Amino acid sequence: MAAGCAACHGTDGISAGVIPSLAGQPASALEAALKEFRAGMRPATVMQQLAKGYSDEQIRAVAAYLAQGRDR
Repeated sequence: MAAGCAACHGTDGISAGVIPSLAGQPASALEAALKEFRAGMRPATVMQQLAKGYSDEQIRAVAAYLAQGRDR
């Protein structure tokens, strides 16, 4: 699932551009952000549409994976 994040946030969530890196961020913060995108409570260009496709369980899994950062 996290592979879908790579196009914008970089391989394994490590961005090389202006879009924020996700790797190593706290899982709770990543999970909260994804749920806010999904609910339409957080402005974004594409994230609201992408997040709508994830269940709570999938959001937790992606957040946990990305939170591991470079230590995978």
